[in-house]
Amino acid sequence: MGDLCLFARLLRTAKVVPMAKILIPYGTSEGQTARIADYISDVLQAHGHQADTLDLKHADHDLPDGYDAVMVGASVHAGKHEGYVADFVRRNLPALQNLPAALFSVSLSAHGDPEDAEKYVAEFEDGTGWRPDKVAMFGGALLYTQYGFLKRILMKRIVSSQGSPDTDTGRDYIYTEWDGVRRFAEEFLVYMERNPGPVS
Repeated sequence: MGDLCLFARLLRTAKVVPMAKILIPYGTSEGQTARIADYISDVLQAHGHQADTLDLKHADHDLPDGYDAVMVGASVHAGKHEGYVADFVRRNLPALQNLPAALFSVSLSAHGDPEDAEKYVAEFEDGTGWRPDKVAMFGGALLYTQYGFLKRILMKRIVSSQGSPDTDTGRDYIYTEWDGVRRFAEEFLVYMERNPGPVS
């Protein structure tokens, strides 16, 4: 009888962290943001949660029901994040404000010019009215081998004008720091546990 009482007390006092259902909607132009979204999903799933990625370019702009948290990803091109990601945020602003929600911004500036990267995030926040709970800025990629001829030459000129040595168009340059991506995902999980959204 004593053992049963002890077991019952342990059940009552045990810290149980339920599986969360997390959506990772993203916009991508050349695929690097999609790779980062997939990596975040893998990290979250390794911690026992359900994590679904959603390419917003090919999806309805309504936030699906039943999610406990959202991590929005967007990439910067020509000085702006994708317009369709901003549209998604504006359309679903009440839900994003009511759930634990994060933004990860992917750009070349995050690698070479952090101040510019921060400016892009601030402009995105101002343009959508959203103030995410957590924000991260990740370096993107120069995928010379995947560009067409004209874009390859254009990107080389832009990179060269910024003083970067990464101008060998016969190779790609990946600037994403994957350890930083993992830490961001894990820190967001900690935030979720401390700041759960409303019970559905």
